[in-house]
Amino acid sequence: DLIEHIRAMGEAAHKVSLTATGRSRSKAARMIDRIDRRILSILQEDCTVPVAEIGRRVGLSTTPCWRRIQKMEEDGVITGRVALLDPRKVNAKVTAFVAITTSQHTEDWLKKFAAVISEFPEVVEFYRMAGQVDYLLRVAVPDIEAYDDFYKRLVAKIDISDVSTTFAMEQIKNTTQLPLAYVATEKPRPE
Repeated sequence: DLIEHIRAMGEAAHKVSLTATGRSRSKAARMIDRIDRRILSILQEDCTVPVAEIGRRVGLSTTPCWRRIQKMEEDGVITGRVALLDPRKVNAKVTAFVAITTSQHTEDWLKKFAAVISEFPEVVEFYRMAGQVDYLLRVAVPDIEAYDDFYKRLVAKIDISDVSTTFAMEQIKNTTQLPLAYVATEKPRPE
């Protein structure tokens, strides 16, 4: 359900959200042991490491290691594997944070807004917020002119009360690696 997906995006990473299998991620996280956590750490750093090498690093043979990875994918702990790109080399070097306020808070409006946002490849992150701002977007564009074009197309498609944009001057830290120290671990499962 699109609304549930949008709502889940706005929650903190440690909150419960439903996976495609209907299991909660927090339940899946409780099932993770120390070996799984080490596997996740390796995969978050570089998902191209061969399973045999991951197994060697965590003290497992290839098949049990592969089964653990498959189980974490089935449980929704691992939700995908991607290549991370250098924004400068793909001409998306300007990062804009777009704070949006609206007077519309109905489910129908949110569905329409989410559909509009999904049409914009420049929007790389989209959150429903608590506080003075209703939604926050992270937008990647080549330059200010491209952002202005994005802005004009956005406001032409949907009624928004206020849009406030700030531009990143310098990226100090950027990681896709989630902290794993908060995952409750249990004793390693027998293979």
